[in-house]
Amino acid sequence: MARNKEFEVNAVLRKAMHIFWEQGYEKTSMQDLVTHMGIHRRSIYDTFGDKHRLYMKAVEKYGELLESSVHQKVEAPTPMKQAIRRMFEHAIMAADDRPKGCLMVNTAVELAVCDEEAAEKVNQSFVKTEDKLYDLILRGKETGEIGNHQDARRTAEFLNSAFIGLCVLAKTTNDKEKLEGIIDTSLAILD
Repeated sequence: MARNKEFEVNAVLRKAMHIFWEQGYEKTSMQDLVTHMGIHRRSIYDTFGDKHRLYMKAVEKYGELLESSVHQKVEAPTPMKQAIRRMFEHAIMAADDRPKGCLMVNTAVELAVCDEEAAEKVNQSFVKTEDKLYDLILRGKETGEIGNHQDARRTAEFLNSAFIGLCVLAKTTNDKEKLEGIIDTSLAILD
């Protein structure tokens, strides 16, 4: 007879996501996962598969949480420029409950060049972010908040690139003034 799981799958997946986010894929050992997730190695394999499968599931979970978080920040009745600023500010926001930077960007830097599945997940996430920026720019153009002289797609591509770079810098520096200055300069394109 099969045993019932003695853990909540989403809760332990979030723990795995957190340690991968903090340490990276290569540096995180199976023992690190066992210790951090608080479940047996066999349970990890039975529930998630090998380390790579677990990492991909953690990246998917991160993508879902990121999309939900960004959606909340930009869908409130807010001017479009402010919504875009909130996205950028979220990338540099310090939080005690999460590591610095962005797991998706970390995955791009660490694995995308040698792992097709990781590259696909990263690209899907980057496209979603770019499309969200594009939508916000179009909405800003409709309201007159963003000038019609801007090519919405090119502007979204530029802002997405700036956003990704900001996520990398947020992992490597605590200089909030510098990061906020980069946000100001990047978003000046919307003026």
